[in-house]
Amino acid sequence: MKKYALLVTSMLASPALAQTADDSDRGSVHASDDRTIIVTSNYIKDLDLLAGTSVLVSEDILRELEPQIGDILIKQPGVSATSFSPGASRPVLRGLQGERVRVLTDGIGTLDVSNTSVDHAVTIDPLVTERIEILRGPAVLLFGSQAIGGAVNALDRRIPREVPENGYHVDAIGSYSSAFDGFNGGAGFDLALSDTFVVHVDGSYSKTEDVEVGGFVLTPELRAEQLEIAEEEFDEGNFDESDEARELAEQRGVLPNSATETYTLGGGFAFINEGGSLGASISYFDTRYGVPARPGAEHAHGEEGEEEEGEEEEGPVTIDLNQLRADLRGEVFTGGDVLESIRVRLGYSNYEHTEFEGDEVGTVFNSDSFEGRLELVQADRNGWKGVTGVQLMTRDFSAIGEEAFVPPNETNQIGFFTLQEFDFDGIGLELSARYESTDVSSDSVAIGLEDDAVITAIDRSFDAFSIAGGVSYALAREVKIGVNLSRVERAPSAEELFSNGPHIATQSFEVGNPFFDKEAALGVEAYLRGEAGPARFQFAGYYTKFDDFIYETDTGEEADGLPLFQFLQDDANFWGFEAQAAYDVVAGEGLTVTIDGVADYTRATIEDGGGPVPRIPPLRVLGGLSADTGIFGGRVEVEHVTTQDRVAEFETPTNDFTLVNASLSWKPFGRDSETVLMLSGDNLFDVDARRHASFTKDFVPLAGRNIRVSARLAF
Repeated sequence: MKKYALLVTSMLASPALAQTADDSDRGSVHASDDRTIIVTSNYIKDLDLLAGTSVLVSEDILRELEPQIGDILIKQPGVSATSFSPGASRPVLRGLQGERVRVLTDGIGTLDVSNTSVDHAVTIDPLVTERIEILRGPAVLLFGSQAIGGAVNALDRRIPREVPENGYHVDAIGSYSSAFDGFNGGAGFDLALSDTFVVHVDGSYSKTEDVEVGGFVLTPELRAEQLEIAEEEFDEGNFDESDEARELAEQRGVLPNSATETYTLGGGFAFINEGGSLGASISYFDTRYGVPARPGAEHAHGEEGEEEEGEEEEGPVTIDLNQLRADLRGEVFTGGDVLESIRVRLGYSNYEHTEFEGDEVGTVFNSDSFEGRLELVQADRNGWKGVTGVQLMTRDFSAIGEEAFVPPNETNQIGFFTLQEFDFDGIGLELSARYESTDVSSDSVAIGLEDDAVITAIDRSFDAFSIAGGVSYALAREVKIGVNLSRVERAPSAEELFSNGPHIATQSFEVGNPFFDKEAALGVEAYLRGEAGPARFQFAGYYTKFDDFIYETDTGEEADGLPLFQFLQDDANFWGFEAQAAYDVVAGEGLTVTIDGVADYTRATIEDGGGPVPRIPPLRVLGGLSADTGIFGGRVEVEHVTTQDRVAEFETPTNDFTLVNASLSWKPFGRDSETVLMLSGDNLFDVDARRHASFTKDFVPLAGRNIRVSARLAF
């Protein structure tokens, strides 16, 4: 497993491989205007041909602040969230989640296991994140075949990108949220010890209580089911069980066992000069969060029906997660006519999370992961530029405990990629290609269910070839129309292959298939984007045909007293659209008034009569009105999510809901200051809202009315 790490380490023999020192094309520390999409990943400085790119800067993050990154991005076009619980939520892009959406920290993976199960938190701390980018199009092949749906890249300052203008930079954030009864705060400090050497330290702490919700905890269907159980238990003389079922049906206002507590620490440094730079960081992420209980998802640890006299009832499930991570980023400028620079990015993570049942340890998950990439960046030659490189990844994963639903396994992957961009007087061309070799192995795979399972060793190898291309045409100076084509292959993950057992956090029995083939997707996307006077717009329509699409679905059966969820593989079709537009009604020196809107929709079907793909978000529309004087700002918005009744077998429909949100902001030190105070309110009418993309939406509603007071101080 260590061979890839040793190979990349040998690449560091060159003395100064680091992040670019020339940030002139990136604006200030916290960009204030995202009309021009400048992608700050360490690859192509300006991916001008990308369609569907969205950016959140510091003030946007402050306004949408939530414990997890998935819920922060929810208002962006084409984005939903898994919303498993307040402590675990990952982005869903165009209906795709898990292994088809790469979540990155400064261009490489988060090196957690959030992509493998919806109950696992993403180890990105919003309190120390200054910018989040959502990337799509041919260029996402730079990040791996797991980015079929797109990539989300979060940027912090742990490895400084520039020497602070005044020799130091301080950034602090704090907030209180009423629905979570939660306080959180974080701060970072950059200090230039010389003209070329910068150090950074940061830390954060967040604590939320059980979240308040806008109605009953359970959906009407689950409430009716529990009330029926209460009647049956009462008729049989089981009065305690009857009262328990009735109490569960009547729970409202607060979601039990949904509290979170998180703290992070980080520090780094960078040498930066005109020849390049070299930087490194180390960080620690620690969180503990509750897992709300699925009604009826109870099982015995022995033979079914066994119950020892005096045995205590199992306590609530909580997850205690921590990650120790080390990163390196570097670049050296070659100054050649062909090769502009050489870049390297490395990350190593030691990850552990423990799933508790009350005070009792249920299962302990451990993962040692490494990811590295080396890139050769071409000089711009009359409109032709590009990047070519290699990416390496290893993961050594184990789960220990009675409910270790995945056996110990190891994944090794090497990928070679290239992205080439051409500009021919108004016609743009983007081509990308990637080859990945992936090996997934385990010595103890269970084939079959429970007592009938046979244990064997399995080693699977996959060769995946992917290619994508895009062409755009400038209809006007700031307006482009274009089309992207892609054919992407993806190796199945260890969880999709080897899962076989009860998983207490998801409260289900999960079964994979060690004989899955690789997944392939043929996609086309057409887009129109640009600006014309006071108007800005971005529209995209897409169609993707999957061969051997891997998905997890409820079978309607039980194993070990839990709902049986099985990974299946079939052909599938996805199509949909996303749109975003804004218009400045007033655009004066002292006042700007803007109306804007977002709409998106995805329809996904398993071929040959397989029915709808599970957990696909329905049509969503959002409209807003903003006013900004430079010092004072305000916004009111309405988001409507329609009913999703196009569901898979054994999947329940999700009712429509409408959220009304508002915010006020004040920059006390002037419009150019990064310091801002904000008062915001989400779900002002306290409605019952649930995301259809969530495994837990029938018993985990979204937060009710939430009044948030927040502030960012920067100087």
